[in-house]
Amino acid sequence: MKTIPTLLFCVVLFFPGIVNAQSKTNDIAVTELPASVSQVLNKYVEYLNIASLDECAEKFTELAGGGLVNEDGKTLRKDIKGFSLKKDHSDIKFYKQPVVVTRVNKTYSGGQGFGASAIKGQVYKIWIAKKDGVAGLPAPVSIMVPEGHPTITTPKVVNIGSF
Repeated sequence: MKTIPTLLFCVVLFFPGIVNAQSKTNDIAVTELPASVSQVLNKYVEYLNIASLDECAEKFTELAGGGLVNEDGKTLRKDIKGFSLKKDHSDIKFYKQPVVVTRVNKTYSGGQGFGASAIKGQVYKIWIAKKDGVAGLPAPVSIMVPEGHPTITTPKVVNIGSF
């Protein structure tokens, strides 16, 4: 019976990364978030505040990239609107506006998406604060600054659905 607690203690002691899956190794200061990425984040939140999910999805398409869009890069993948975007659209009311960024994690991705719309570059995972009095932790949205793509040159939202 002592084996399980001892084993758990050893895992926490010798493998702390397993316990803290949200590593802060690549965190940067909030002030280091590029203005172009911040503008895309604010535009995303603006679109989430549109009353109609259909209109929100139509406008969001210009900001979406990577695995959120079809190969043409101009249409959202089939399930994005009904699941990830719908969740953020309905839950944005729980977050501070204007947006308050609490944490930024910067990593590199060698590729997201497929076909002509596949992009690679720096990914900024940005956590935004909830409103005062609302339970829960800040939630992330990921925005990539594409590099080396012949036509996609502006930052794109590449991961949603956590709000």
